[in-house]
Amino acid sequence: MALQISATNPEHPALLLELPWHLPLQEWPEQYLVPLPRGISRHVVRYARAGDEVIAVKELARRPALREYELLRGLDRIGIPAVDPLAVVTGRAGTGGEPLESVLITRHLGGSMPYRSMFETTLRPATMHRLMDALAVLLVRLHLAGFAWGDCSLSNTLFRRDAGAYAAYLVDAETGELHPELSPGQRAYDLDLARVNISGELLDLEASGALHPSVDPIEFGTEICARYEGLWRELTRTSVYPAGKYHYIERRIRRLNDLGFDVAEMQIEHASNGDTVTFVPKVVDAGHHQRQLLRLTGLDAEENQARRLLNDLESWMATQDDHTPDGALPGARPEVLAHRWVREVFRPTVRAVPPGLRGAMDQAEIYHELLEHRWYLSERAQHDIGLDTAVDDYIRNILPKARETLLPPTD
Repeated sequence: MALQISATNPEHPALLLELPWHLPLQEWPEQYLVPLPRGISRHVVRYARAGDEVIAVKELARRPALREYELLRGLDRIGIPAVDPLAVVTGRAGTGGEPLESVLITRHLGGSMPYRSMFETTLRPATMHRLMDALAVLLVRLHLAGFAWGDCSLSNTLFRRDAGAYAAYLVDAETGELHPELSPGQRAYDLDLARVNISGELLDLEASGALHPSVDPIEFGTEICARYEGLWRELTRTSVYPAGKYHYIERRIRRLNDLGFDVAEMQIEHASNGDTVTFVPKVVDAGHHQRQLLRLTGLDAEENQARRLLNDLESWMATQDDHTPDGALPGARPEVLAHRWVREVFRPTVRAVPPGLRGAMDQAEIYHELLEHRWYLSERAQHDIGLDTAVDDYIRNILPKARETLLPPTD
């Protein structure tokens, strides 16, 4: 069979042809590779450069490569946080004509880290709780979308900083299945696999001396179950309210929004006696603040980053002259002011930080760090020191001491 490249972008095949497909992946010369931290995988995985992009190349059999490629494309279409599938290469042959395994190619997730690289500095328990939160949110989002993972684990997840927390991304979809809806048994099976896998991974870290001495691997493995069940119950439970108390429904929707989820559809039923109202959120989509920030400003950020940026945007808008005392906007729509905030506040602030000192942080995370530093300095000074002063102090005293890698957020 001749070499075939199936790609999502017509520009990718030409760039990918330059890579040494006639060699097994583990024998690729260093000139093609990018030295980025890799997690544990049952397959050979390497990071390489294709044009201006860094790609992850995973070697596996043809059928599972094509299947995972289609599954990742399906998750991308429904907005699930997962690695971005770029191509599948089949029909590979070595220099002697011997057949080689196919490869799945995904885009490297910028600013992300596998969990083992994060544990090189012995994560504190509070940071590990954030990882469990992020993984629980990811698993709930997958289940709401009808995706049974089949192998939820720390190893199959990448983590990115998200305004003091973490965002989790699915990396390995090889064992996954996409259904219209999952049964309770399918969800329970996924959750039990997650518990066992996480406990095993933490026990392995404990044996190597990389686990914080106060962390119990079995308890942390069980924690994912409690966090998942709490979030799932909040997102899907049926609420019964007294008739006429419609503000209770609005309060429930706001609570879901605060968790980062939108209610795209709802079911409201009045009791036959007219005394109560039953409310059931139907289709629940994640990314409430992400979508709101993108709509207002055009900025694409993680959910917690978006929430923080929206709060700063609202505070800034309240100080503008075209606001009336009650907050109305005569002659200036929120979108107009939001783009002014991006142009006059966000971009100049981020650009003030030298690119060489930013490390793995994206622009939204940099801005969050600057807001945190401003709050810290203002608390110490007992008055608002202003963003410009905070930026100067952050560049002079904080960034030079920071490692240019993805560091765990502070407690």
